[in-house]
Amino acid sequence: MDQAVKAEVKNEYKLHDKDTGSSDVQVALLTSRIKELTEHLKVHSKDHSSRRGLIMMVNQRRKLLSYMQKKDEVRYKELIAKLGLRR
Repeated sequence: MDQAVKAEVKNEYKLHDKDTGSSDVQVALLTSRIKELTEHLKVHSKDHSSRRGLIMMVNQRRKLLSYMQKKDEVRYKELIAKLGLRR
């Protein structure tokens, strides 16, 4: 993921002007990277090291979403609706 895409995601999901590391931003960045890796693995099905990285990212995102659900359920629901997760 290049810096322009990363900055765009941060700007879209930040909570305040200097926010770069809140749970919302982290989940959005992980979701973006997960989508990229999923497309990569559709073409390169035998790339097991990338598959392992994908699984680790999915688990990290799951942990962050679980944390958000416990802390602020309204923000959690808004974020998953905006990202299109948990249909």
